[in-house]
Amino acid sequence: MRFNALLEIEIAMKKRLSPRYQVWLDARGKFRLSHVHIQMARELGLNPKKFGSLANHDQEKWKSPLPQFIEDLYFERFGTDRPKVVRTIEEIAQRKKQKRSEANQNHEPLANDSEQDHDEDPF
Repeated sequence: MRFNALLEIEIAMKKRLSPRYQVWLDARGKFRLSHVHIQMARELGLNPKKFGSLANHDQEKWKSPLPQFIEDLYFERFGTDRPKVVRTIEEIAQRKKQKRSEANQNHEPLANDSEQDHDEDPF
């Protein structure tokens, strides 16, 4: 029962996310990556649409598996095994949505502009 509820929440979140975040969710599911791997890939600037060419399909034995490849790149670039704080794509999208709504609430309407005296020189 609990799994079904979590699945429904995840499906609902997928429908509400912008394509910018949806691509990362799709990559997480398709390539079986964890939230940590997705965050590391985002910080590295990897393109989730190109993960198919980076992933090892057991045909190219010299390639490391995609999660291991991301971890190796992250260690080379940042010198640590993983990020200090791990945030999911859903959390990032939710926080951005909250910031946007706060900014819209704090934004003053343009009607206040008409109250100013337009005879003054702005310079």
